[in-house]
Amino acid sequence: MNPPSQPTPPRSRDQFDREESQLWRWALGFMIVLSVALSALLWERLQSIPYELRAIPLGILALSILFAVYAYGRRRQVSELKSVLQGLQEHVGAAPSEEQLDQLSQMIMRSQRNFKELIDSFDDVACAISLDGSLRTVNRRISQLLGKTYSELVGQRIYDFIEEPTRDDVERNMARFLDRKHWAGAVRIRLKDSARPLYFDCVVNAIIKGDEVVGVSVLGRDVTEQREKELRFTELFETLQEGVYFSTPEGKLLDANPALVSMLGYETKDELLRTDTQQLNVDSGSAVLGRAIDDRGGVRTREVKLRRKDGSQAVFLDSSRAVWDTSGKIIRYQGTLVDITEKRAMERQLQQQEEFRHRLLQSFPDLILVIDLEEKYTFVSERIRDLLGYQPEHMLGRRISDLENHSAELAVLYHEVASSRQLFASAEYGARHRDGSWRTMRASASQLFGTDGKLNGVIMSVRDVTVERKLEQQIVQRERLAAMGQMIGGVAHELNNPLTSILGVSELLQDSETSESARKQLGMLQQQARRAAEIIQNLTYFARPPAAGKSRINLGDVVERTLNLHAYSLRKSNITVDFLREQNLPYASGDPQQLMQVFLNLIVNAEQAIREVRDKGTLRIRMGRSEDQVWVAFQDDGPGIAPENLPNLFDPFFTTKRPGRGTGLGLSICKAVMKEHSGTIEAANSPEGGAVFTVTLPNAASASTETSS
Repeated sequence: MNPPSQPTPPRSRDQFDREESQLWRWALGFMIVLSVALSALLWERLQSIPYELRAIPLGILALSILFAVYAYGRRRQVSELKSVLQGLQEHVGAAPSEEQLDQLSQMIMRSQRNFKELIDSFDDVACAISLDGSLRTVNRRISQLLGKTYSELVGQRIYDFIEEPTRDDVERNMARFLDRKHWAGAVRIRLKDSARPLYFDCVVNAIIKGDEVVGVSVLGRDVTEQREKELRFTELFETLQEGVYFSTPEGKLLDANPALVSMLGYETKDELLRTDTQQLNVDSGSAVLGRAIDDRGGVRTREVKLRRKDGSQAVFLDSSRAVWDTSGKIIRYQGTLVDITEKRAMERQLQQQEEFRHRLLQSFPDLILVIDLEEKYTFVSERIRDLLGYQPEHMLGRRISDLENHSAELAVLYHEVASSRQLFASAEYGARHRDGSWRTMRASASQLFGTDGKLNGVIMSVRDVTVERKLEQQIVQRERLAAMGQMIGGVAHELNNPLTSILGVSELLQDSETSESARKQLGMLQQQARRAAEIIQNLTYFARPPAAGKSRINLGDVVERTLNLHAYSLRKSNITVDFLREQNLPYASGDPQQLMQVFLNLIVNAEQAIREVRDKGTLRIRMGRSEDQVWVAFQDDGPGIAPENLPNLFDPFFTTKRPGRGTGLGLSICKAVMKEHSGTIEAANSPEGGAVFTVTLPNAASASTETSS
């Protein structure tokens, strides 16, 4: 049988006070720890909200700590007051001692002072106001705001210090407040003697005594700076020339400024916001102002196309970023739209003009150069590749004097125009091609002015006149040869008479002379006289003006006359001529004088080729026929033709001879002559060594058939 349990002894009042004190400490400590932990957990989220809003959680934490300290102090005061009241209750009916009254008075004053210090520690305004507008208590923030001390404010009417809101404004809303006994919202306040309005987020609660409202307590946070920023933002939002918008993550417009409304051709903002977002999209699909679900909300800049109200398309430069809520979720996007439709159209037009200019310069036959006032090339057209074999980059940025083989004449021309001694000038100069050959160039220069009307350089057009100058030399040479031909004709006519006399007298003397030695000498004299007469006859034939049109000619006779003209030079060069003439060849159709020039050019080339490698050689000339053509081949035993030179052999001014030995026009003239005769001229290397040039002409019968047809 268990013994009876002992009754629990009652706890003493001191034990209850200790437990109550311990409970208070645990509760206040838990509140502080909870506030710190909550702030630490939300610290990363706090980093994403605007800077000016980050102070709100920190302020709440500070207020929690201050409240805990205040509550703990108040608990101690209540404990002391309970002790005093307990003493009074123990002495009911007995008058309190002076010590007890003094102690009670000090506790009440200390409690009031602690409360005053608490509300004075608030950064926000705090006050108590009676229903007639008298200030019952204010904190230090109100004293600082109004520039008055605590004693100067308490007991005064609040309408003595503020002009807005007025007493009438307050009384109009008093009935609703007395019914609800609570109000929260933003208040616009304007102090007397101050033109700047102030804005406060206020919480107003009724002070109730019994069942009657005797006053209000006001706690307000100064949001003037924030409201002014919002007003400035609103003014900026409304007055910006760029379009500003707010949209949902799906791309639906939430707000737009007047500039964007005007850009898209709508009359009012409401009309634009009511418009289906798909109507703004040029391309079907997701809304152009929206973003993908996995978008992180960073700054994005891109070009977009939107459709205006009238259906026309416009190009905009879109710059946007996300706006997050306190939980880190993207709630909307804000961005700007800049209309660049005209800019892009102008860029396309400029690009087309630039392309036109580029194509024009490429097709322009002259080289275009632009040289600034520092003698540097700032523009070189693509034509330089064809004229001099260089790339434009080779000259850009370089001075005239920095280029190798630069022309002194070109530099002088530049200085004449750049110094304004001449407004327009031209000059010819020699320029070295990249392959080493020299070209004759003609440059025309004029001044180049900028958009400000100031001289900023010289522009030149350069043309290759090498061919023209060579042709001029050929014309001069031809005129000289024509004059020489006339002179030769006259000399030949004058020499024919004495040679005829010499031949006649030598024949008479040879017939009458009996001495064998004298007869041999007279025969030699007669032979040389005939040879001189034959040379004069060939000279007369070569110098005779060409007859109009072509005629039937014996190709063998033309070759023999050409050889007789050059026989002395061939003998002097120790070159043997092996000419095998075909007797039964048909007549050819051609101009004998022009063909003699072709054959003479080929014979001279063969002679020079042989002399470059040896002191003597052989020139082999063969003739033949093939179908309706006759041909003549000139083969030398010189070094032959390099394979890489064969494709360019008949090009104008192409020569493999040393400077001064040839102009490079001989073979090109031969090719032109043969083309006029409906013939050909071909070059090849002989298997036996040396070069072979073959001239082919149509025979007279086939030529007449082609003419009649």
